[in-house]
Amino acid sequence: MSVFRINGDRLWDSLMTMAKVGATERGGNCRLALSQEDLAGRELFMSWCREAGMDIAFDAIGNLFARRKGLHDSLAPIVMGSHLDTQPKGGRFDGIYGVLSGLEVVRSLNDLGITTRHPLEIAVWTNEEGARFTPAMFGSAVFTEALSLQTALGAKDAMGISVAEALAEIGHHGTLPFKRPFDAYFEAHIEQGPILEDNGLPVGVVTGGQAICWLDVQVIGVGAHAGTTPMPLRKDAFLGAAEMAMALEALSRDFAPKGLVTVGQLEIAKSSRNTIPGSIQFTVDLRHHEDQQIHAMEQAVGARFAHIAQQRGLGLEINRHWLSPATPFDSACVAAVRAAVEELEYPHQDIVSGAGHDAIHLARHCPTTMIFIPCVGGLSHNEAEDALPEDVRMGCDVLLNAVLRRAHRLPD
Repeated sequence: MSVFRINGDRLWDSLMTMAKVGATERGGNCRLALSQEDLAGRELFMSWCREAGMDIAFDAIGNLFARRKGLHDSLAPIVMGSHLDTQPKGGRFDGIYGVLSGLEVVRSLNDLGITTRHPLEIAVWTNEEGARFTPAMFGSAVFTEALSLQTALGAKDAMGISVAEALAEIGHHGTLPFKRPFDAYFEAHIEQGPILEDNGLPVGVVTGGQAICWLDVQVIGVGAHAGTTPMPLRKDAFLGAAEMAMALEALSRDFAPKGLVTVGQLEIAKSSRNTIPGSIQFTVDLRHHEDQQIHAMEQAVGARFAHIAQQRGLGLEINRHWLSPATPFDSACVAAVRAAVEELEYPHQDIVSGAGHDAIHLARHCPTTMIFIPCVGGLSHNEAEDALPEDVRMGCDVLLNAVLRRAHRLPD
């Protein structure tokens, strides 16, 4: 099969033009889901798609689909995409790269005069970031019926505005059915971590997403006066939580190198400068490539925390907030990416996604995989997020050739 290349300058220019929409003072972006800034980014993208001869449609949660007809247009589409919404202080590439890489694939096919057997679509998934509305990734979750439409429409932001109201305000809702057939889904993305850059490699062949387990922990002590209660008689919920956090770090070494632990939120109930904390709530984020190991980590957390609570005379409650199993990507789609990167002779490695992506939901609906490129310093969800033009180009070259391999294969 012939090897094709995209127009790297055009892709970079599109990324930098999109970066002007919702630009922040420090070179990042703020396009919260279904905001006016998000609307402006969507409208810019749609104008480019129409110029490329694509048709635009929406579903009821605001997922946007741009379609390029195929030789056999009744076949299920091969879909590329990601998201255009950002964190409040987000970067220029997270999500945006996947959407605009899909557009560059279409533009390059137009330049080459190639029409694929299957129609192609570019998906812009609603509210991937979860920065304005929760849960995150609910556009793809509703599409795949992992989350009900009514639940998502009822979610409200900090100002009390519901998703239904926000969608009505921007007018980006339609009648495309959920869970309609896709032949395959390809998502290009910055890695959002340091592995590819540390290894000096421009492309990651993503074989799946790791398991994630979120726990809510409450440590219950006795609130008392900070100046009159002797240390040996205290039941300090904060010091108990602190010891649990240190135990969590020690536990990660037992599951190294793939086990990851994070305490991302901590709250002292009714806190006061001169009062011993009587109740602490904190979150635990556990991650591992293997389901068996994530369950072992969860059990170990429970046992170690219970031991600390007993030694300190504290009460303890642990509840599982969310569990996302490890998600292997489709072997044929992964093979298409690997064949493309090898034919292009780009240095690469297999990699497992450490972050959540819309592709995780889509993998339970259709054959799916991802392509990673490095981000500078492994930094993401930050205004300083950056990527190198050559890496941007090479990742999209891989996407183009992988999609072509899928689009021209013989029927099963």
